[in-house]
Amino acid sequence: MHSPEQQDRLGTELLQLARGSIEHGLAHGEPLPVRCDQLPVALAELRATFTTLRLADELRGCCGTLEAARPLAADVAHSAFQAAFRDPRFAPVRVEELGTIRLEVAVLSPPVPLPVADEADLLDRLRPGIDGLIIHASGRRATFLPKVWESLPEPGQFLVQLRKKCGLPGDYWSERLEFERYTATSYAEAE
Repeated sequence: MHSPEQQDRLGTELLQLARGSIEHGLAHGEPLPVRCDQLPVALAELRATFTTLRLADELRGCCGTLEAARPLAADVAHSAFQAAFRDPRFAPVRVEELGTIRLEVAVLSPPVPLPVADEADLLDRLRPGIDGLIIHASGRRATFLPKVWESLPEPGQFLVQLRKKCGLPGDYWSERLEFERYTATSYAEAE
């Protein structure tokens, strides 16, 4: 466990890495290269991350990974680049936007299966404001980060919108649906 000072320092480093990767991407068309052999321990741990970009409080990009496959620093550089230049919902970030885009980096815990008997069981077991949720359906999956609870605070609506994100009808239910949950530690640039 990290102390609050270590957490603040880690958050500052991750946000600098994310912004640096976007700047590098604007200049070179690829994520910032990270020398993993020179990283402090906290940045070298295998972790999954998401980077969210906001422009005037509106979503401008959000990409990441659900499974830890790279050192934390490298994953942040990758997720920031993806959010800025590869999110299919948005045009790539332009140089003139960089000064007004606000970044948030979420470091995810490993997802754990959430077996449920039915929809009511799932809704009872969800922890609003805490859980990120992954839905698996017929070879597809979608997730909402814990931060999404801020805009969808009611568990039923959270689930409806997540099903839609997964390409399912909002009221769809099947015993073949699978769920996983995770938590996230988020770091955001000051406005």
